[in-house]
Amino acid sequence: MEDDMLGNTGLAKTAGLEFGDLLVSYLNQLGIEYVFGVPGGAIEPLYNALARSERQGGVRAVASRHETGAAFMADGYARNTGKLSVCCATTGPGATNMLTGVASAYENQVPMLAISAQTSLSVFGRGALQDSSGDGIDTTSIYECCTRYNSLISHAEQFEHKLATAIMTAMASPKGPVHLTVPRDIMEKPWSGKVSYRLADLIKMPSLLDKQALEKFYNLLANARKIVFLIGSDACSAIGSILSLVMHLNAELVTTPQAKGLVSPYHPRFRGVFGFSGHSSARQALLNNEVDLVVAVGVLFGETSSGGWDKECLLNSRLVHVEETAGHLTRTPMAKLHVRGSLRTIFDQLNKQFSVDTDQYRRVERTGTIDKGHSDVLEDIRHFTIDNERPCQSGCSPIKPQRLMHDLPKLFPNNTRYLMDSGNSFAWGTHYLHPFDRRIAGDREQYGALFSACFEFASMGWAIGSAIGTAMALPNTPVICITGDGSWLMSGQEITVALEERLSIVYIILNDSAYGMVKYGQILSGAEQTAYKLPRVNYCAMAEAMGAFASIIDSPEQLNELDIEAICNRSGPTLLDVRIDPDEVPPISMRTNILAGNQ
Repeated sequence: MEDDMLGNTGLAKTAGLEFGDLLVSYLNQLGIEYVFGVPGGAIEPLYNALARSERQGGVRAVASRHETGAAFMADGYARNTGKLSVCCATTGPGATNMLTGVASAYENQVPMLAISAQTSLSVFGRGALQDSSGDGIDTTSIYECCTRYNSLISHAEQFEHKLATAIMTAMASPKGPVHLTVPRDIMEKPWSGKVSYRLADLIKMPSLLDKQALEKFYNLLANARKIVFLIGSDACSAIGSILSLVMHLNAELVTTPQAKGLVSPYHPRFRGVFGFSGHSSARQALLNNEVDLVVAVGVLFGETSSGGWDKECLLNSRLVHVEETAGHLTRTPMAKLHVRGSLRTIFDQLNKQFSVDTDQYRRVERTGTIDKGHSDVLEDIRHFTIDNERPCQSGCSPIKPQRLMHDLPKLFPNNTRYLMDSGNSFAWGTHYLHPFDRRIAGDREQYGALFSACFEFASMGWAIGSAIGTAMALPNTPVICITGDGSWLMSGQEITVALEERLSIVYIILNDSAYGMVKYGQILSGAEQTAYKLPRVNYCAMAEAMGAFASIIDSPEQLNELDIEAICNRSGPTLLDVRIDPDEVPPISMRTNILAGNQ
C-alpha cells in the first residue's frame, strides 16, 4: 500500500526500468497526462519510458513540429488544468528551439518542467554532435535567466532530489518554468522502481494570511465611499469570492487585459478592460473623483496591465495592492496598503467579516445565463463602452476585424475558449470580442478563462500551440485560436498536431498580408513604412493540403453561413482564412505612445 501511495505501481513492476521511468513515474503520480516535445537521439531514453507509460494508460508523448510549439502546448495545458506542464527537447538545437516557449512561460508565470537532453557524459568536450555541455553551447547557462530552477544532472544519484526540487519550485510562488538537462547515459541508467517523495503533498501551498494587513484592508473597504476593483490574472484562484465581495460592496469592476476572461463582460459592475487595447469606460471609472479606493488583486503591474504605468488612474495613494507573490508588490511603492497572502483565504475571510451570502450570487450565476440567441438583449445591458463601434455592424467586404470579433460569440457556444495571438489579434480581441458569459459570481477557483492571450512576453505563435494544450486539457470544450498571417507563417505547421490528435480547434487567420501591428505601429508613431509586408497567401489551400477542413471568409455573410455545429463536432481542426479589411486601425495607441516615450 505504501508503494501505491508513492506511485511505485505499474511501471515499477516491469523489468528493465531506467531513470527515464523514474521521471515518468513522478508525472503519473501528479496526474499529468502529456509530455509535449520533439524526439531525438539524445532524449530517446525518455521517449522509451513514455512509450512504456502509454501502454499502461499513463502519461504519454505528444509530438509537436517545433520545440517552441511544444512549450506553447505545455503552456496551454497548465493554464487550463492548474497542473504542472511538461515539455522536452533533444540536445543542441532542440534545446535552443524550446527556449522561446520557456521564456514566455517565465514572463507569464506558468508552471512548466522543461527537460532537455545532453550527449553522454563520456563525450563532453570532445566535439560530439550537438554537444550542449559546458564545453559546447552550454544549455544550462542559456536557460539560467528564464527559469526558476535550472540544473544539469551529472550523476544518477542526483536525479530524484533534483527532479523533486524542480517540480516543487515550478509550483511555488511565483510559479514558472524549471529546467533539467540530462545526459543520455544518465537517463538510461537502471532504476530500482522505487520513489521517495509524495509530490502531490509537497506542492500544496499553505494558506498564508497577514491578519494585521487584512484588518487594515477590511477597515478601508468598510469606510470607503466608492471602490473600484482591478482584477489581474493571478486572481483566478479566488475569482468567485472576489466577485461576491464586489457585488456586496456595490463596487465597480475593471480587469487587466490578462484577466479579461475571468469576468463576464455583461457583469452589472463591469466597466471594461483597463490597459492595452482597453476601454475608455474602464479608465473613466478609475478617474472618477468620487473613487477613494482602488483595489488591485493579482495584478502584475507591467506595461500592459498598468496602462503604461498610469499614475493618474492607478499608481497613486488610493491604491491597495493585494497579492500572493512578494516580488509583485515592489512595483507599487506608492500604494497605501499592501496585503500579501493566499488570495482565496483573504477574500473568503473578508466575505465572512462582511457577512456576504456568497450562495446568493452563485444562485444568480446558475439562473442568470442568457444564451447567444438573445444577443440584442445583451448589447442593451452592456455596462462599458466600445470605441468606434460602427464597424461592428458593417456589412462590408472584406470583413471588418471589429465585425468578426463582434460576431464570433454569437456563432459559437457560450463555453468556447478564445486564444488571441500576439499582434493585432489580441488588440482586436481585447477590445471587441466579448464572450456570452453571464456569470455573476464566477467559479470559486478558475483555471483558464474564456479569453486568454500571452501579453507579457508576447510571443508570436503562442496561441497556435497553446490552443492544442487547451483542447487537450478541455477535450469537450470548443477552442478558437485567433492569429495573424505573420504568426501563422512562423508556427502554422502545428495544425498537423491537432489533426493527429483529432482536436476540433478552429484556427482563424486574420489575413491582411502584413505584420499588422508593425504596420500600424509605424503609421501611428511616424516611423518609416518598411518591412511589414507579407505575400498574399491562400492559407485555406495550405490547410487542405495538410488534411484539414478549411474555408475562405471574405464577408459577414460567409461567416454567418458556416455550419458551426459541424465545425465544433468535427474530429479535427478547421481553418478559416479570413480576409480582413487591411485599412482598419487597431486600438494600439497606448503601445505606440510608450514606444515614442510619451508614457
